[in-house]
Amino acid sequence: MDDLGAATSGTRGPASPAPTRTPGWRGRVGAYVALTKPRIIELLLVTTLPTMILAEGGLPDLWLVLATLVGGAAAAASANVFNCYLDRDIDEVMNRTKRRPLVTGEVTPTAALVFASVLGVASLVWFGLLVNAATVWLTLAAIAMYVVGYTMLLKRRTSQNIVWGGVAGCMPVFIGWAAVDGGVSWSAVALFAVIFFWTPPHYWPLSIKFKADYRTAGVPMLPVVADSTRVAREMIAYTVAMILSSLALVPLAGMTWVYTVVALGLGAWFLVACVAMLRRAEHPERGKLHAMKVFHASITYLTLLFVAVAVDVFLPFSPLLG
Repeated sequence: MDDLGAATSGTRGPASPAPTRTPGWRGRVGAYVALTKPRIIELLLVTTLPTMILAEGGLPDLWLVLATLVGGAAAAASANVFNCYLDRDIDEVMNRTKRRPLVTGEVTPTAALVFASVLGVASLVWFGLLVNAATVWLTLAAIAMYVVGYTMLLKRRTSQNIVWGGVAGCMPVFIGWAAVDGGVSWSAVALFAVIFFWTPPHYWPLSIKFKADYRTAGVPMLPVVADSTRVAREMIAYTVAMILSSLALVPLAGMTWVYTVVALGLGAWFLVACVAMLRRAEHPERGKLHAMKVFHASITYLTLLFVAVAVDVFLPFSPLLG
């Protein structure tokens, strides 16, 4: 779920400019926070809590919830800072990222690397001490997949980078489930699949809007190397798979008709938005405008679907209640 591109086949960036003064300690703290990409972390945590509620069949212990969310936020922050460190070369040439702290010099590369490492180690120790061993290994796998698998190996080499790299963004559901249950289940796999198939139709619309940036940076995002018709068709295919995955949760987790209706309704709504992109594929400007509507719709879809997962557990006729 990265929001950056890459410029070359290497992962080391050019020498960063000399550090500039930040406006006091608040400015310095703000620069470090910016490196963690808080909005991405928010979306990851949105999927964790409902997963924990479903795994528990009710509200889990509040201390366990807090420990899992804090640990998950630290792990995601670590992966995001590593990403900024490794991709600082392309941040410098992309218009929408050239003001990031590693480009402006507000944070030095060495400081960012130390910050990322401390966050990563702290998240693993935190999970080990306060949650369980399964969450430690799953968290380590998530960080490794995002930093090594996606950022270092995939993003600069293949147009399917976000498809396979997006696996790291699916891991919070496994971590949330394991925090409650000590392992994963088929219900967790269904939620994992929802996010996996959701990632391309979520991220490719953003890539369409910033296609020029990615082209300048030499990043082979699918919208850069393929025409809009192909992109829209693949988005539709992934969306159908996403909807089927969301419905697989019904028999696997014993969801009620309320969740089923919500999942069908949200899925149909998002599918219509993707089909509309296909119809606008021959009109670049109109297509770019609609692409951002699809991007925002994808966030609404995932948020509301996971809200439905959590609410469904507490319905009086839910088989999970009690």
